[in-house]
Amino acid sequence: MSAPGPRAPLVSERVHAALRADILEGRLEPGQAVPSERALAERLRVNRHAVREALKRLEQAGLVQIIQGGATRVLDWRQTGGLEVMLDLLGGQSGELPPPELARSVLEMRASIGVDAARRCAVRGAAAARARVGAIADEAADAVGVDGTAVDERYEALWRAIVAGSGNVAYQLALNSLIGALAAYEGIAEAVRPADAAGIRRLGAAIAGGHGEDAAAAAEALLEPDTHALG
Repeated sequence: MSAPGPRAPLVSERVHAALRADILEGRLEPGQAVPSERALAERLRVNRHAVREALKRLEQAGLVQIIQGGATRVLDWRQTGGLEVMLDLLGGQSGELPPPELARSVLEMRASIGVDAARRCAVRGAAAARARVGAIADEAADAVGVDGTAVDERYEALWRAIVAGSGNVAYQLALNSLIGALAAYEGIAEAVRPADAAGIRRLGAAIAGGHGEDAAAAAEALLEPDTHALG
């Protein structure tokens, strides 16, 4: 028996994607009224229930405000959106690079979280968790310059272990979004692939030893140069 093919998108998902693109790409501007459910249903050739479900999702993402009895209006996603909007903004065609400003913003966020997570992991992480970070760091360092796929996998595992050891759930959720965003672009992955094996070992050793400031400095030395990797 053959495996089932990919699930066809729901009608509401197609409507959501179309409206989300209109908002994020500026065709629908902040403060502007979204066309009525009836108008959208006719334009997109769908039923009004699908439009209603799509608008609810946009409201949950902070992209629109639904006013009962009034017009649904577009919000300024820079003021009201969350990390899921970042993923939407980075959801371009596979292989294409996002706008430099957006890529830099994502990499700067990655650096900020990484430095603080490294410090906190070293200071308050359990001994076993810190030792695991040190071991993964050595594995990642061993793969540098030898196997690009392996170093990518071990480096991701390293940062997942560091962020988990920091005890900050918000950082863990943000890391999931950042990894998902960066994984969509091979060009970014190649540009920020780690090449400093000694630096990775320093980071692992500092965390394993419980040295918070040394861990933060090592993390900054690894991550800050990546913020300029795409120009």
